[in-house]
Amino acid sequence: MLRSGTALARLVVITEIPMPAKKRFVIAVLAGSLSTAAPVSAQEADADGRQLIDEFVQNVHTMSGRFEQSLVDANERIVESANGTFEIRRPGQLRWLYEEPYEQVLVADGLNVWSYDLDLAQVTVKPQAEVLSSTPALLLGGSRHVLDDFIYDGSFEDRGTEWVRLLPKDPDSSFDRVELGFNDGTLTRMIFADNLDQTTLVAMFDVVLNGEIDPDHFRFVAPDGVDVVGKPLTAEASISRTDD
Repeated sequence: MLRSGTALARLVVITEIPMPAKKRFVIAVLAGSLSTAAPVSAQEADADGRQLIDEFVQNVHTMSGRFEQSLVDANERIVESANGTFEIRRPGQLRWLYEEPYEQVLVADGLNVWSYDLDLAQVTVKPQAEVLSSTPALLLGGSRHVLDDFIYDGSFEDRGTEWVRLLPKDPDSSFDRVELGFNDGTLTRMIFADNLDQTTLVAMFDVVLNGEIDPDHFRFVAPDGVDVVGKPLTAEASISRTDD
C-alpha cells in the first residue's frame, strides 16, 4: 500500500487497464529501458537527450495531467499500484491526487510536503527539502539548477520514445537510476530503479505544458477534525536554516 512515507518518496502510481495487458506494458517498458539499439548514432542520441532534458527543466514552468503508476519487484511482479492526477509548478510546487486504490492528497508548497490520507483522516507534514531531496520528484518540480544533482548517463530511442537516463550524485539516494521518456518533446514516461531491485513505472496522459494553474492548488490547509503528524516548516525557520 502506498501510505504516506512511500508515496512521498516515490510518487508511485498505477494504471486502470486490465492486469494481463498491464503486465505486457510493464515488460515492454522494462525491455525498452534496457535497450541499447537505436536508429541514430550514440553521439546524436546523446545530443538529442541532453537537449530534451535541458529544455524540460528550463522551459517547462507548469505541467498537469493524469498519471498511472506501478511498482514492480525484481521478478517483474506488480506489487503496488495507484492512479490519479497531477499538477506541477516550478520551482518547488507539486500536487498529486491519488484516486485509486484509495484517496490521498500530496501537496508540496515549496516549504513542506503535506500528505492527507482521507481513509485514515490523517495529515502528515514534513520539510520539503528532506522529503524530496535526490528523488525523481525533484526533477519534476525543482528549480533550473536541479540537474546539478544528477549525472547525465546517456539516451536512446525505443518505439518512438526518446529516453534520457540520469544518475543521482547523492550516494545516499534511495534511487540508483532515473529514466525519463519523451514523445514529441513532452515527458510522458518515467522509470525509477531503486537500490532494493524495485522499479517504479509512471505513465502520464493528457499532459498540458505551461498552462494556467490556480496557485491555491499548492496551498494546503488541514481539514477540521483530522490528526496532523509533524510540524510544518515556516518561512522564517527556513531562512534560519539556510543562514546556519
